[in-house]
Amino acid sequence: MGTWMQSVAQAWLVLELTGDPFLLGLVAAMQFLPVTVLGLFGGLLADALPKRRTLIATQVAQLVLAFALFGLVASGLVEVWHIVVFAALLGISNAVDMPTRQAFVVEMVGREDVANAVALNSAVFNGARIVGPAIAGLVIGAVGGDTSIAFLVNGLSFLAVICGYALMRDEELNLPPLLARPTSVADVRMTLAEGIGYVRRTDLVLMATIVVGLASTFGMNFGVIIPALAREVLHTDATGYGFLMAASGIGSFSAAMLIAFSGRSQPAIVGGGALVLGLALLTAAAVHAFVPALVAMAFVGMGAIAMAATANTTIQLNVPDELRGRVIAVYTTVFVGSTPLGGLLVGFIASRAGVEASLAVSGVACVAVGVAGLAWLRRIRARARAATHAPGNVAPAGARAEVSSGRAAR
Repeated sequence: MGTWMQSVAQAWLVLELTGDPFLLGLVAAMQFLPVTVLGLFGGLLADALPKRRTLIATQVAQLVLAFALFGLVASGLVEVWHIVVFAALLGISNAVDMPTRQAFVVEMVGREDVANAVALNSAVFNGARIVGPAIAGLVIGAVGGDTSIAFLVNGLSFLAVICGYALMRDEELNLPPLLARPTSVADVRMTLAEGIGYVRRTDLVLMATIVVGLASTFGMNFGVIIPALAREVLHTDATGYGFLMAASGIGSFSAAMLIAFSGRSQPAIVGGGALVLGLALLTAAAVHAFVPALVAMAFVGMGAIAMAATANTTIQLNVPDELRGRVIAVYTTVFVGSTPLGGLLVGFIASRAGVEASLAVSGVACVAVGVAGLAWLRRIRARARAATHAPGNVAPAGARAEVSSGRAAR
């Protein structure tokens, strides 16, 4: 919850300091660019180092950053360049934290329960996404626009996370053998290439990664476009912005719970989620009233998390344990790393042509990606059927694993 409170506060603070949607995109770019540049190395570390201890280290780093930013904001010394620098430092931490945290799911629950675990993790994440922005908006509005409280709460929230990891015991986890640590640049290149090569060879993993990457570029830059929508189009304040973000969280939470309790995770939901995301963004571009915008944002969240959670599950169920960190790093690099480009693009369009135009462009792009993803999946299934019926042949990599990716633990 604290992280979502800080996200709302940070975006609102940038708008208060500059009033420029493009700078929102710049901050988002600086926060997520390190994931693009360093994410694959983070996956290598996830396979080579004990994941629980690595996660404790990344959480401590993020705690320090949150408290430092709180101090700058509370003292009135904060400037935009401070926010940009702290966003970049947070991105460096996330480059290691994200692939490690995703790969750690299997160590906690085992492969047989990974589909349910991923969906439930998404539900918890988006439950916080519902509460966090709403509380942040209410608190910031109640204290006259002072955003420092959100950074303080976020810093304190990391204490609970760190304690949770510290209380876990290695003997209770499903720990795979650690990757031998590379001793040369050639070893690093080879180990990274193993993860990338697996993604390229495995049809379902490649489809899920590319669809999510493209849809994220255009359709999941909420921290850039939603503050501008709230302020410039709907003419609301930080409280209204918080409720818009909370509405997307409600949609996300609903989708995650449906996936978790349905017991199935169909790869078609990856493309279908991108399609819903695009249609909802087009709706948000067309409405100019607060309540319809809330409804549109709920469907934005629903489509986004249905796509992302299903892609995550599909990949987790189709990757061997010894490659998990590196393959997940490819996915998180594409997923999160697409935000710098998308944030700058969406912010640029909003600053030049208006918020509605930016939402419309994003919506059209996501619809196209969703349709293309569904068509791609049909081709994968057709090749799998043809290979299955051909004497002496087997289905292509990834396609023959689709049955397992469609079933969660009973």
